[in-house]
Amino acid sequence: MNATLRDRIVEAAARRTVAQGWSGVTMGRLADVVGVSRQTVYNEVGSKGDLAEALVLRELGTFLAQVETAFVTQPDDVAAAVRDSVRSVLRYAERSPLLRAIVSSTHGVETDLLPPLTTSSEMLVGSASTTVLGLLGPYDLPVSEVRLAGTVDVLVRTVLSQVLYPTQSADECAEHLSWMVRSIVERADRDDASV
Repeated sequence: MNATLRDRIVEAAARRTVAQGWSGVTMGRLADVVGVSRQTVYNEVGSKGDLAEALVLRELGTFLAQVETAFVTQPDDVAAAVRDSVRSVLRYAERSPLLRAIVSSTHGVETDLLPPLTTSSEMLVGSASTTVLGLLGPYDLPVSEVRLAGTVDVLVRTVLSQVLYPTQSADECAEHLSWMVRSIVERADRDDASV
């Protein structure tokens, strides 16, 4: 599959962010790397803030692919699927040069990368929650839709927090969240449809 011009620009921005930090990314430099005019870069990605959002969403896509793989490999045990997906996402986050560059660019500095990760993180949480809720569909969970949505929201926000500001190992976080899910499923009342 051929990459679109937008994809090529975002990829060039990712490489430059890893190599030189977000401050090293300019529309002019991206235009030179991709071989187009600066105006074409603006036309394809919008402002530098829009480019920051595209970078964050690109990385989110990689995370969600890992989540999907974990759920596919654990079709009969939702807690194990959660454990494996959380572990996979957090281990990837530890090794991702782009994520490390993004996080290091946001610590103590106002940048265009900050809003998609913090104050405007609803985009990330919403995308991830929708994906996880879809993956939970095939499981026969004794939990109302409202409780399930609330639980997924907590899971996604916890993982996002651990990605940005790790306080425990990937294995520890994965085990804690898996235990939480297993506890909820085992104690849930199948007739709790009133919530």
